[in-house]
Formats: sequence, structure tokens, C-alpha cells
Amino acid sequence: MQDGFLKALLSDDLEGMNDYMNEVSGEMFSSFDTGKKPSEKAQPERFYHGFVLGLLAQLQNRYVITSNREERKASCTCLGRYDIMIEPKQAGDAAFIIEFKVVHAKRGETLEDGVKAALQQIEGKRYEAVLLSRGIEPGKIRKYGFAFDGSQVLIGRA
Repeated sequence: MQDGFLKALLSDDLEGMNDYMNEVSGEMFSSFDTGKKPSEKAQPERFYHGFVLGLLAQLQNRYVITSNREERKASCTCLGRYDIMIEPKQAGDAAFIIEFKVVHAKRGETLEDGVKAALQQIEGKRYEAVLLSRGIEPGKIRKYGFAFDGSQVLIGRA
């Protein structure tokens, strides 16, 4: 089943990625995992982040996968820390930038708001500059925003 997510990611199948994440989160995630219990001091973004990193582990032979890396080099004018970057080891393969946002329905936030905020952060902080400085063509960089509200997930792309 994990292969379904990876195949969808690698083929830019947004519907397949959303189907997979919502099926798994609906079947497996508990409110204790996602921080939906008021007494919990959980940081649900870390839970989702770790879950997606686990899904991506099988790609290590083809990609360099980095998490929460802050890039501040002369060749990179980005600011801040991206959630996940997936850089191809072979020329011609796509690269990926993933940003996570947890939304709070009680505050009036929607999954769509979360996706929009994630994608705006990727663009605003210029996370792609790292990949561009390494010679990856702009058309080969895919940017995804993952928004979570409990066991509901929405993935969008720039």
C-alpha cells in the first residue's frame, strides 16, 4: 500500500496522493496521534511529518531526503527551514519540496487554507533556491503543501 503513495508522488498524481493519505489517516490515526485531544500537548505537525518521512524511506536509493534543514549558504538566498526536500541522485528526475500545515477548524481554518499557507511559505522563503543552485531545472521541481486536520488530509501543489 505504501508503494501506492510513492508511485502517486513520483508520477505527480495528486488525486492518488490525496486518496492514499486520507484512507490511511482515516483507518490508522488516533486523536492521540494527531493532537485532537484538548489535554494533549502534542505537536501534531511532527506526527504527520514523521509519518510522511517513513513513507519516503524507500526512495533513499534514488533520492537524497532531508528534513527540517535550514539552508543559509551564499548560493541560497532562502530563509527559514523547509519540512522535507527530496533531491534526485540522477539527472533528469524530479525534485520535491514538501511543507506541512496543521489547521485548526475551531479557529475557522480550512484544509484549503492550510495548503495555501504551505505553498505560500515554499514560494515566499524560496526553498527551491537550494535545488536551483545544484543545477535542477525549475520545471523539475515539484512543490506540495500538505494540510492536516485530525485524520483529514488535503495535498495541493504549486
